[in-house]
Amino acid sequence: MDSIQPPVENYANPRTCLFHVLFKGAALAFYILSALFIDSFVIIFVVTVFLAALDFWVVKNVSGRILVGLRWWNEINEDGESIWKFECLDQESLARMNKKDSWLFWWTLYLTAVAWLFLAIFSLLRFQADYLLVVGVCLTLSIANIVGFTKCRKDAKKQIQQFATQTIASRFTSSLQTAFSVV
Repeated sequence: MDSIQPPVENYANPRTCLFHVLFKGAALAFYILSALFIDSFVIIFVVTVFLAALDFWVVKNVSGRILVGLRWWNEINEDGESIWKFECLDQESLARMNKKDSWLFWWTLYLTAVAWLFLAIFSLLRFQADYLLVVGVCLTLSIANIVGFTKCRKDAKKQIQQFATQTIASRFTSSLQTAFSVV
């Protein structure tokens, strides 16, 4: 007997997934391997922070939007208050998002922060304050994306709940109006 296997879901956006992982891996790999080949702290600092900043920008503005349908930014108003702004796809588009893409996005987002945290502890144990500075900048950029996308995902869920509540309420109201108009 032939057993029918469900089709395996592939990545919907393989190039975006590749660059999402590539920039994270490039910053981590350069930082780790640079100690073997480069003696200049300044070069290590500049290149590592540049790669981490490039990763931050790509995740925030490209892969976050394509892989999970979310985008965030922060603005400062005239009073000096920080205001978070969130953008998400509509409910129908969010429901069609590829599960593998989403899984890769979230796991690499968190695992990168864990890797930078591990490297920070390692630098701290080796009493390398200068390298702790590099790792601190990279960890800060990584955590900023985690916080931004987590808040954005919560805001998107709240919008979906509000949309569902409004839809149910409007249908209930229209049903009531129809019932009373018949009477």
